[in-house]
Amino acid sequence: MKKQQSGFTLIEIAIVLVIIGLLLGGVLKGQEMMTNAKIKRGVNDYNGMSAAIFSYLDRYSALPGDDPNANGRWASVAPTNGTLGDGIIAGACTSVTNTDETAAVIENLRQSGLVSGTGYAKPNNAFTGVICIEDGGIGTTVTTTITGTMVCMNQVEGKIGEILDLQLDDGVGDTGEVQNANMTGGAQDATYAQNGLYWVCRKL
Repeated sequence: MKKQQSGFTLIEIAIVLVIIGLLLGGVLKGQEMMTNAKIKRGVNDYNGMSAAIFSYLDRYSALPGDDPNANGRWASVAPTNGTLGDGIIAGACTSVTNTDETAAVIENLRQSGLVSGTGYAKPNNAFTGVICIEDGGIGTTVTTTITGTMVCMNQVEGKIGEILDLQLDDGVGDTGEVQNANMTGGAQDATYAQNGLYWVCRKL
């Protein structure tokens, strides 16, 4: 007697392929939703920090971190890196040293209730990096052609940086009010490397 060979029918194979397709579609859709959420949060980070700085300026007639009266108002540490009251936020963008104006920015905003938390540590952004503020003309951490105060975020993937730039400016990485600096060598890229990591800064 011949043994009958058993195997999958075409219908069974088709059902398996449909299930695999649905699973892959769900994973890809989930990744897309996560990316869109990060982009939205990134835009909100820029807008929220800019609004906080302008609110502080409106209240106290000085930029946070550069405010000559902040020490007397809250017993904060008066920064010695830079000249208080000159309208320039001096120091390295990522500094958490309380004598640097760039660190005092966050502390002053927190003391005034405009940003949550306490102390000088930089708030986190949506991309596992930090949000920090410096003067673009000085370029102590991030070198761009932006002049004046800018809000910066690091650890931003190129593909997301390009979208942020397109939504907020011109989409070109080395011009306009949104610019990048490559985290590998510090150079600016007109076209974002999709898998690269960047500082992405927006003029206040």
